[in-house]
Amino acid sequence: MKIELINNKKVILNNGKSKKEIHPFWLRERVGESDHLDPGTQQRLFDPATLNFHVDIDEANLEGDYLNIKFNDGIVSKFEINKLSSEFSGIDNELDEIEKIQWDCNLKNIKSFEYYEDFFESKEMYNMLVSFYKYGFVIIKNIPVENNFLIKFGNSIGSVKRTNFGEHFDVKSKSNPNDLAYTSLHLTPHTDNPYRNPLPPCIQILHCIENEVNGGYSTLVDGYTVSEYIKKNKPDYYNILSSVKVRFRFVDKDVILESWSELIHLDQNKRFKSVRFSTRLDYVPILDKKELELYYEARKYLSELYNSDKYKIEFKLMPGDLMMMDNHRLLHGRTSYNPSEGNRFLQGCYLDFDSTEGKLRYLKRKFNF
Repeated sequence: MKIELINNKKVILNNGKSKKEIHPFWLRERVGESDHLDPGTQQRLFDPATLNFHVDIDEANLEGDYLNIKFNDGIVSKFEINKLSSEFSGIDNELDEIEKIQWDCNLKNIKSFEYYEDFFESKEMYNMLVSFYKYGFVIIKNIPVENNFLIKFGNSIGSVKRTNFGEHFDVKSKSNPNDLAYTSLHLTPHTDNPYRNPLPPCIQILHCIENEVNGGYSTLVDGYTVSEYIKKNKPDYYNILSSVKVRFRFVDKDVILESWSELIHLDQNKRFKSVRFSTRLDYVPILDKKELELYYEARKYLSELYNSDKYKIEFKLMPGDLMMMDNHRLLHGRTSYNPSEGNRFLQGCYLDFDSTEGKLRYLKRKFNF
């Protein structure tokens, strides 16, 4: 992508295939000098909606990596060409350029990160977030084994999201649970909170406080990998799983939560965005019999892939381990265990993506990556 000038009066965007003029007012409302933009907040000190948008360029010139413009209302400004180009490309440099890495049971030796006192402001934290976006999860070791430390961890990245389970929840076997997570039973691969409207929390944090049992292994499956496999090999299944919305429902003594979603959710460009899957909580709508048969076939096939050894990794979280995972991409589960062998105690909480996105951008700016 390239910026060109015509008669030093018009700014042209050349994307290699076509050329088009950049509207002068589009540039005018992006002036970044301290008289017009607060350097601390990066918020405008003027209201572009009150200006005359029929503005023209008196003079423009290119100077290395910068575009200099004098507007006919007397404002003179210098623009970073790379910054302008990134807006036209539609690419979020910090996030969209981090490529998702598909993985299955062959995933080995993924780097774990070590916690230390200044971890949250470090280059290692930046590397951790990049790895999180690549694989959908990270594990951080040597986290202090303190009650509620995960809240400090979560709030150091962004803001912990409170739900009806509280600011955090204790994952341990207990009597009269309101969710099967609070038992010692085997949990098949699932996503959390699919019944939330409009969206489930994107990020789940699990911090291991105690784990004295022989079982209770954590399991993960990459929903992105499985979805892409179905897209390629079973397009009829993929189409119905990504088009039919099912109802997810959670019932507690104090609350009833419902939401509708496809099991494979696509963005506006028909690319993978997220998965929702919890066979304990989903209700398929009434469809034509033939369509329902195809849907049930597709859901069964999807479930078989999620539960197969081919796509699952299994590991044991030990005291001091903290796992952060993408609840929109990964499915997680647990092997059964015997609570009479000892204590198994994990604490969990949720964050939204603006937390990790904001932290990643901040650290990129801090370290000039």
